[in-house]
Amino acid sequence: MSAPVRLSELAIGTSGVVHSYPKAGAAFLRLREMGLLPGTAVTLIRAAPLGDPIEIKVRGYHLTLRKSEAEHVLVEIATS
Repeated sequence: MSAPVRLSELAIGTSGVVHSYPKAGAAFLRLREMGLLPGTAVTLIRAAPLGDPIEIKVRGYHLTLRKSEAEHVLVEIATS
């Protein structure tokens, strides 16, 4: 795996594994409840025309996040 990058910086179609994110705040509690935990595989599916929001695939379902939320999630890009 490579060095962690922000989830908001992934290219469309890129997969990775959640490395870390801040452990405080209501938005991050919501992300944990939806299954976005460290060690979880994610794939960036698409982004809106202006880049906000983004859609990721996590645990078999699609989740839409604000770019401001995705900027705080660090992901290690999966290498084939």
